[in-house]
Amino acid sequence: MQIKMALAGNPNAGKTTLFNQLTGARQHVGNYPGITVDHKEGHLQFKNKAVIITDLPGTYSMTAYSAEELVARDYLVYNRPQVVINIVDASNLERNLYLTCQLLELGAPLVVALNMMDVAEARGIEINAAALEKHLQVPVIPIIARSGFGKEALLEAAMQVASEGQEWNPLNISYGDDLDSALVELIEIITAKSLMTETYHARYTAIKYLENDEQIQAKGMELAPETAQILQQLVDKTTEHTRRTLDVYPEAIIADHRYGYIKSLLRQGVISRKFDADRLYTSDKIDKVLTNRLVGPVLMLAILFALYQFTFSWSELPVTWLANAFSWLGDFVDKSLPDGVLKSLIISGMIDGVGGVLGFVPLIMFMFFGIAILEDSGYLARVAFMMDRIFRIFGLHGSSVMPFIVSGGIAGGCAVPGVMATRTLRSPKERMATLLTVPFMNCGAKLPVVALLIGTFFGENKANYMFFFTMLAWIVALLAAKLLRSTVLKGTPTPFVMELPPYRFPTMRGLFIHTWERTYQYIKKAGTVILGISILLWAMMTFPSLPEDAAKTFDLKRQEILTATEPAIVAELEKDAEPLSERAKALQEKLATISNEKAEAALRHSVAGTLGTSMEPVSRLAGFDWRTDIALIGGFAAKEVIVSTLGTAYSMGKVEVEESQSLGDRLKDDSNWNRVVAVAALVFIMFYSPCFVTLVCIAKEASWKWAAFSMTFNTVFAFAMAVAVFQIGMFFNLG
Repeated sequence: MQIKMALAGNPNAGKTTLFNQLTGARQHVGNYPGITVDHKEGHLQFKNKAVIITDLPGTYSMTAYSAEELVARDYLVYNRPQVVINIVDASNLERNLYLTCQLLELGAPLVVALNMMDVAEARGIEINAAALEKHLQVPVIPIIARSGFGKEALLEAAMQVASEGQEWNPLNISYGDDLDSALVELIEIITAKSLMTETYHARYTAIKYLENDEQIQAKGMELAPETAQILQQLVDKTTEHTRRTLDVYPEAIIADHRYGYIKSLLRQGVISRKFDADRLYTSDKIDKVLTNRLVGPVLMLAILFALYQFTFSWSELPVTWLANAFSWLGDFVDKSLPDGVLKSLIISGMIDGVGGVLGFVPLIMFMFFGIAILEDSGYLARVAFMMDRIFRIFGLHGSSVMPFIVSGGIAGGCAVPGVMATRTLRSPKERMATLLTVPFMNCGAKLPVVALLIGTFFGENKANYMFFFTMLAWIVALLAAKLLRSTVLKGTPTPFVMELPPYRFPTMRGLFIHTWERTYQYIKKAGTVILGISILLWAMMTFPSLPEDAAKTFDLKRQEILTATEPAIVAELEKDAEPLSERAKALQEKLATISNEKAEAALRHSVAGTLGTSMEPVSRLAGFDWRTDIALIGGFAAKEVIVSTLGTAYSMGKVEVEESQSLGDRLKDDSNWNRVVAVAALVFIMFYSPCFVTLVCIAKEASWKWAAFSMTFNTVFAFAMAVAVFQIGMFFNLG
């Protein structure tokens, strides 16, 4: 039988590091059912016992103020793990014990992992773990999650608690006469009516009613409306009393008493300080420079530029190797299989389609590795802090920064979790403005397209252009947000306070795990969703096939050329002689031209070709030919599909006779493409409709009306920008 453990703690307490230490690569990343808050589950063996450990979202409390808090609490009460490991930051003990206090009030069987003991020691903080254990009456284990110190003792203690099969016994804290007397009345009613008593202790439900917990109130109203109304009347009466006598709400009194309880604990020989509490620690000293109003933003841009330099320069060789490997595979299949639909499907639909996306895996890996360094070191939180000042100018909230970064503010994110992350915003208008503009960021799906076009047409300054397009995405998104906040979403910005975690040296283990998690998601998507869409688009580009009489016209042309040529030259070509004579080479080029014309005619005749050519009169304003139109239609499903569709379209529309070319080379050789078209295409791809999954997500979070608005507004706006770029660029002859 597996032992179920849960890992709970404040954000930045080292929870993920401990989770990685305990589980290594034996973990699964997903979403909680019905909600896209990260859900990590890992497995481990300890003393011949199988353990399954769930990493709960980082939270400051157990009151349902945010999606993370709701998810963490719901997991605990509905799954009832045998033990909860509560990781607390020893260098910030008082604040971290607030969550511990609430977990104890919930009644969860607890083990406290006292993390970052080394940091606490360096700050002159001495913690008596035994005294804390005595007062909390749960095991308290000092650990250093980064190095793995204390890991064994922690697991030992957790297994001991799990094996005891403890009942969930809640901690009772006094909240003063006013609330204590109200609690007695509430508990009596809740117990008598058995309201949610199968899930929560009656006292816990009563406290949540006093804390104005919306989820508990809604559940109470759903299960027993009359009882819920009586409870609410009692709560209103108590609130009126505390407001009149103390000028505070009950939730504030509860928080004060919890902190009072914690202070009382700490003063009983638990904590002592060697140094002055007001001294500046290393993190504070670094922040004086990195988050300085003038120097900070300049350093932030320099770090971002360095990230792109690192990504493009280090990934260049592996990307070339992988592209060559897919070219070799295409050649191998070409020589091994007879001409026909199957060969076309494998080469054009699968290898050229999915290969184009998978070819960027090294670049994606290096980008994610760089982002993991920024994230694990604590710098990404500083980026959010600095961006907050700018966001307020555009009518957005400081909490909007993280959704932007998650969506690809530093290229490589995803708009879906970005849209979900807007749940942390309480102002509906700020939330809507954020939700509608995060898809403008350069998500990981756009990265292959951006890398392909930049690498093909601006290969000499790839990092510079990547940096430029990232800045462009931010500027356009912020201007769009300002437009929305000044028109359909008018309102005053709400204040924002953000906690900055201390700087830490990332561990290689943590960096590799984070890089692999994200890269794996990319590979998995390429191997499943993108493969399926590539095959579908290949079918749309293959059927219906060219009518027989049209195909015969090309065959006759070919036959005419062969008949008019000396048999010896034809034989030279048929035998694939090395080297070919000049006349044989000329014949080969003529035959290749006819084959290309036939392939292009077949592609134009297909369903996708018909669709692309019907759009061409309009899309030509932005410089897009019908093949590009097909790829952009595919991009509505997922942005990676643009690369795979271009790969398929240019694979089927052209037949090279000498050797396989990369997609970049094919685009470069095509007269429909030049530098201006590439920039216009990049602008359109960056800003047009979000992919289908993001649209569904926007519809769930807001409504289908807003999803339709996002699709229409973004596409019209992106096309207008692309037309402007193309027309101005061509006017100045920049192509």
